[in-house]
Amino acid sequence: MTARRKTAVVICPGRGTYNKTELGYLGRHHPDKAELFAGFEPLRTAGGREPLMALDGAAAYSLSRHSRGDNASVLIYASTYADFLSIDSEQVEVVAVTGNSMGWYSALACAGALSPNDGFHVVDTMGALMQDSLIGGQLIYPFVGDDWRYDAARKAELLALVAAIGGRPGHVLALSIDLGGMLVLAGDEAGLAAFEAAVPPLQERFPMRLANHAAFHTALQAPVAAAGRERLSADMFGQPDLPLIDGRGQIWQPGAVETKALWRYTLDHQVVRTYDFTHAVRTAAREFAPDLFIVTGPSTTLGGAVAQSLILSDWRGMSAKADFVSRQDSSPLLVSMGMDDQRATVTKPLD
Repeated sequence: MTARRKTAVVICPGRGTYNKTELGYLGRHHPDKAELFAGFEPLRTAGGREPLMALDGAAAYSLSRHSRGDNASVLIYASTYADFLSIDSEQVEVVAVTGNSMGWYSALACAGALSPNDGFHVVDTMGALMQDSLIGGQLIYPFVGDDWRYDAARKAELLALVAAIGGRPGHVLALSIDLGGMLVLAGDEAGLAAFEAAVPPLQERFPMRLANHAAFHTALQAPVAAAGRERLSADMFGQPDLPLIDGRGQIWQPGAVETKALWRYTLDHQVVRTYDFTHAVRTAAREFAPDLFIVTGPSTTLGGAVAQSLILSDWRGMSAKADFVSRQDSSPLLVSMGMDDQRATVTKPLD
């Protein structure tokens, strides 16, 4: 008897996930996808930007080069989409796709609402627009402790502080991404600096500024969103083959999508409003109840936010980190394709 395929929600990562340890990811994991990557290169050439494979194949990682929005975004997209294609359909049935922040663009391609090349074009265009403008910045700060237990009072306290700072004359600060047990905040320099001065340092690294990140998912990005709508046609968007869960937790069902509305959400609301990744994961869990949550590469950093989002959603009775670790050890529910041992459980070996 053939074993039942496991159901899975695929989660696509956003910016900040192609770093020094990920250099060469495309070459290492996807030597069989040279034709796919070659199809992306003319889009880079047309924009006067460095070739994708030259970036991935560089002799050394450079923060100033590889973390730029116009470079990092396409490296992440190519890694994510290639990983998605590598999932073994004989073992795994993908039932829905979601993503974090820029990962929404990747999710559109994985779900079939954008072609692979159109997905790359969207990512390349928006990454370049963000980099060229580089309006504001981002930082990250946790509201849960080491045990990952939900601390609603602490979260409310921090959000009240954000609102107070954002309401000061000459200050801009807002919640950019609700990311599991973390708050990703965005604003101008005055707003970010005021928050940094008002909160205690944690774990010797928070509050953490994110290099080469603009004030994503805030009203400061309105000019970028408008430029994106001018350059990227709604005709690129089609019906998805798989359900898509967006940054509000809304599900876009195959056959029922108004493609102009999907284009508008992607290049308006998604750019200028808070991205609620926690809610997206909660919706994925409660509406699709998958056996697995598969986080595509290139990095492994999004796994913690997925686990925290499940805990915060009281998924299957988990209320703390120890619950998740115990469950993961006995019957894994999270697969990070950036980890070789976990990757092997959902892909076929390369020839």
